[in-house]
Amino acid sequence: MQYVSLLYLLVFLPLALLIYQLLPQRHRWKVLLAASYVFFFLMSKQLIFYLFFSTVSIHGIGLWLDYCDTAAGTGTEEAAAAKQACTQKKKRILCYGVLLHIGLLLLLKYSSFFEQNLNWLLLKLPVPVQLPTLKFGVPIGLSFFSLQAVSYISDVYHKRIKADDNLGRLALFLSFFPAIVEGPICRYSETAQVLYDGKPLAYENVTFGIQRMVWGLFKKLVIADRLNVLVEKIFTNYRDYSGILILLGAVCYTLQLYADFSGCIDLTIGTAEMFGVRLPENFRQPFFSRTASEFWRRWHITLGTWFKDYIFYPLSLTRSVKQIGKKARKKFGRHLGQVAQVFLPLLAVWVCNGLWHGAGWNYLFFGLYYFVLILLGNLWEPAAARIAKFLHRNRDGVLWRVMQEIKMAFIVVTGELFFRADGLLTGLTMFRSIFTGWDGAVLKNGSLMKLGLDAYDFWVVAIGMVIVLVVDLLHENEISIRKEVAALNLPLRWTIYLGAVLLVVIFGAYGVGYLPVDPLYAGF
Repeated sequence: MQYVSLLYLLVFLPLALLIYQLLPQRHRWKVLLAASYVFFFLMSKQLIFYLFFSTVSIHGIGLWLDYCDTAAGTGTEEAAAAKQACTQKKKRILCYGVLLHIGLLLLLKYSSFFEQNLNWLLLKLPVPVQLPTLKFGVPIGLSFFSLQAVSYISDVYHKRIKADDNLGRLALFLSFFPAIVEGPICRYSETAQVLYDGKPLAYENVTFGIQRMVWGLFKKLVIADRLNVLVEKIFTNYRDYSGILILLGAVCYTLQLYADFSGCIDLTIGTAEMFGVRLPENFRQPFFSRTASEFWRRWHITLGTWFKDYIFYPLSLTRSVKQIGKKARKKFGRHLGQVAQVFLPLLAVWVCNGLWHGAGWNYLFFGLYYFVLILLGNLWEPAAARIAKFLHRNRDGVLWRVMQEIKMAFIVVTGELFFRADGLLTGLTMFRSIFTGWDGAVLKNGSLMKLGLDAYDFWVVAIGMVIVLVVDLLHENEISIRKEVAALNLPLRWTIYLGAVLLVVIFGAYGVGYLPVDPLYAGF
């Protein structure tokens, strides 16, 4: 059952809303929890055990950490010594918790990848030993709820939040069905209590939630799923294409991924909004970015902030990393010293970012690709500022900004080519193919019509992307379209709502010639 399925949209969600509203407020959180576990079970069957295990384990670890603080006491010399001992014990407990959940994630998602590469290495040495290949079932949302679990125990350790003694509230935080498949990655302090409060449905929340969901369906069904036919054909048969067609495939995949992922996030946030829950935004007009750093502050925002808070900052504050920065500043100056200090934390973040998306060398390359770009951008920034000043160029001017955004678009498309390719070698082959057989005649000789889409499909995608671009441009200028629509008179407002629904129904890519497409990020 996917968020775009009729079963979800016309049965599961309306039923959950109805039962939620009919029950007394004190029992509504139970409806959300039951709906979340039913949803998870329908998607992953017996693998629901992993979700339950994660919930019970972080509940116990959180209470254990909390108990250490309580047992230490205050005010006496003995209490001070006990507190110091407790601090060391808490560190060990935190390490156990992190290793447990990250270890489970590595075992289920990456064991096959590590075994294959280790076996290849053993053959090359040569060593007459081969490790058996282990296969595990991977539940939906494993990467997402594992990170939420780690953030919870880490926040308890650092006393940002108090350990929750209510297992049901913690279970609902970890399993909330709109966010379990593709995020956004939530923090306990953001959503746990509001989910548990069970506030009654409100007209504004429901209507705004439906608006957001329809917009997500438009991006997912009209644009992303339609482009899937072309993208599959080019990336599967990449050896048959070169030049402009490979570039077209990379561009279309980038658009497909954005429309699919942001569309599903709209469905997620819209669903939660109907229950009065505000989930964190995961996208903020990423294609208006001018640098790689800015792009990742606008794309998959909650993943980026998770890596920043739980990997980058902790590593940056370690004694060894600070010493590296101190020595580098003395030898190379303030700017290079700062870059040297963030080198290792930044590398760790982008290795983790690449591998988080999947077990493959192309994903690791994808992470290192952005690591190099961001590092070079940090190194180049002072020189770029001096050059712009010398040339009397306004770096915030419209022309300069547009040029930077176009440059960034090419960088993103290149990264997504490797991200989508079936392995690193395939990605390198396709990238080289862009620069061979460059023949503009393919745009006129009918080759485009042999990629699975006809002229009608191309027009629908083009118009759909123009609509998305206009909406993103308005949002970039802090204009809320749905608030503007909500302020219109009732007949006009509902005409727009029904018109939007009809657009999805009429132009959605389903039926003959189209295959159902699972949300792309559900596989990561």
